[in-house]
This record gives sequence, structure tokens and C-alpha cells, in this order.
Amino acid sequence: MKNDVSHKGKVVKMTPQVTTVAILQHGACSQCHAAGLCGMADIAEKAVEVPTDPYASYGVGDEVEVLLKATMGLKAVWLAYFVPLLVLLGVVMALIGLGVAEAPAGLSGMGAVALYYLLLYLFRDKLKKVYIFTIKG
Repeated sequence: MKNDVSHKGKVVKMTPQVTTVAILQHGACSQCHAAGLCGMADIAEKAVEVPTDPYASYGVGDEVEVLLKATMGLKAVWLAYFVPLLVLLGVVMALIGLGVAEAPAGLSGMGAVALYYLLLYLFRDKLKKVYIFTIKG
């Protein structure tokens, strides 16, 4: 579909619940307008879990196309890049405004960002339910 981000991959494992697809890096990533944002250009192979379609016509070893709605990709960019920047700047500016020296304020900002990423990690199962990949049939 036009509003989807897609990557070709190979089915490496299938269970009744989850199909695991290894997404392979291709030279086309360098020509993609979102290559710098999606992180796929930096990875040689990445495993993606997709809910198994009970009527799937593909099996282990087959090459498939994995899709994610473009809007979901933009939300992921917000969560991964923009919100941490706001957290960093907000903490640093607030502490400097309160009279804290720059070095401790900067370290506190970095600690706040680390805490933010820890929270994202702790809620990864909830995020998996939101960011659902599909296999083009």
C-alpha cells in the first residue's frame, strides 16, 4: 500500500501465534527518504515478529514483504527521538533556571533520558501491541 513502510525479508520461524521474519538490508535503503530515521540502513539483519495468519500461503524459508503503516513509523520516531530530546532540554533548562550549574544539569538531563528509555523498555510489551507488522500476501 502507498501509506506503508515495507521491507523484504525471509521467514525464519513460524508458530501458530507468531511468524518471525529476518529483514535483510538492501542497497535500496540508501535511496529511501526515511533511511536515516527508521534505523534499517544501519542493520544488516533484524528479526521482526508478525502475528501468524492462519491462512498464510508462505512458510519457513519463503521471501515475504513486511509492512508497517507509515503513521506508526512516525509515532515510533516521536517516541525514540523527539520526546527524549524534549525531556533532555526540559530537565536541563529547568535545572539551570533553578540555579544549578551546567555540568550537573546536563548529567541530570542525561539521567532523565536514560530513565525515559528504561520506561520504554519496561512498556515494550504494550508497545508491541500498538506497533503491529503485517506480511503482504
